[in-house]
Amino acid sequence: MWIRTTCNLAFQLGDPTPLILMLRPRSGAQQWVAREAYTLTPSVPVEEYTDIFGNLCQRLIAPAGWFQVHTSADVMTADAVDKAPGACFVEIQNLPDAVLSYLLPSRYCESDRFGNLAREIVDGALPGYDQVYRISNWIRDSVRYTPGSSAVPLSAVEVNGWRQGVCRDLAHLGIALCRSISIPARLVVGFLYGLEPMDLHAWFEAYTGGRWYTFDPTENTLRGGRLAVAYGRDAADVAIYHQFGPPAIFSSMDVRVELLEGPPG
Repeated sequence: MWIRTTCNLAFQLGDPTPLILMLRPRSGAQQWVAREAYTLTPSVPVEEYTDIFGNLCQRLIAPAGWFQVHTSADVMTADAVDKAPGACFVEIQNLPDAVLSYLLPSRYCESDRFGNLAREIVDGALPGYDQVYRISNWIRDSVRYTPGSSAVPLSAVEVNGWRQGVCRDLAHLGIALCRSISIPARLVVGFLYGLEPMDLHAWFEAYTGGRWYTFDPTENTLRGGRLAVAYGRDAADVAIYHQFGPPAIFSSMDVRVELLEGPPG
């Protein structure tokens, strides 16, 4: 399917403020970015670099006053998410080097705290994909998905205790449970066609059967129409903007995802 995503951010700045943005998607196995626009108002110089996870980041100094960021992209993305029941567990010694960091505890995914719970959840499941599927279903049934319920990221321990959270928080719990049984897992932030209420969305991926597979505990039926923008160990790695220096007022964010009839142009 072809989708068009737009994201508008607005800031009110008292002084010139350094920003690092993470708003540009990259083409990959599950998505092809055919057209992209990135506009800053007022226009300022921008430097772009690739972080350790392969995300495209933009660094700039936003001027004092009203500052806006507008991005849009026309993307061909998968109509349906790949599934692989029975995909095998990959032994640690056979994992690619780039995947190993996704086995370790991180700031919001305290996987060293979840071994007993994870083993209880996956008891009897075939090691690998089926275990992750069992974990995702358990989260969906046990933790209430409540958009807008947390203004700051919650850790997996907090989400498990409070039993509610936003999409990012539920993904943190899924990642921690997977890593606790030696399945690499990472957080993904991006867009999802048909999401209600519309906003940026977060889900997680687990590495089984020699590749990454998508899991989303906020959904009863896993849907396609996703555009991934950033990957990381948890929310600390995938924030769409970081602000440094003088306080800035984040005024608004508007996100839209439209279905296109075909390729742009």
